[in-house]
Amino acid sequence: MSEAYRTVAERAQADFEVKGSEFIGHVAPADSVDAAEAFVAEVREAYADATHNVPAYRVPAGEEMLREWSSDDGEPTGSAGKPALNVLVQRDLHNVVAVVTRYYGGVNLGVGGLARAYARGVSDAVAAAGEVEERPHERFTATVDYDDSGTVRGILESVGVEFDAAYEARVTFEVRVPVADADGVRDRLRSATGGRVDLS
Repeated sequence: MSEAYRTVAERAQADFEVKGSEFIGHVAPADSVDAAEAFVAEVREAYADATHNVPAYRVPAGEEMLREWSSDDGEPTGSAGKPALNVLVQRDLHNVVAVVTRYYGGVNLGVGGLARAYARGVSDAVAAAGEVEERPHERFTATVDYDDSGTVRGILESVGVEFDAAYEARVTFEVRVPVADADGVRDRLRSATGGRVDLS
């Protein structure tokens, strides 16, 4: 995925009550299935005493693939996970994971009531987090001798990419760059150093 996409700006949560049941919506950015699953596990552990922790996510799963997944976590089929996921789909959010926690309050809400509550849990949490437009990034390292380090630093600063530099026997730059720009940046580094830069 090399095009810009919308996601949540940060982790956030929002809580509300429906007929005695407490709902807590949690969202977070996630750039892989592993990251999404880790967030789900974290929420489930933190709210292990809850009646349900309903997860949903839309994250990259390989080149140009988007994994969409949800679970009802014991709620009636179709009443929880699907409505939660639908919020992410309708808002066209990518690289995002949500979990809606429910503490049962003694009153059955019915399938329609549950669906509305789980959708609201995600929607309110997304609103609390805020939405941002992101571009997919990749990372690479550029290692050079000290003589070329100023040149490399100058190029990285001029193109406005994120990087960290480690000065040891040689200088290693850890670079984070938008996927669409990565080849161009690498070409500039090779050209400016006469091919002396080691890229990996």
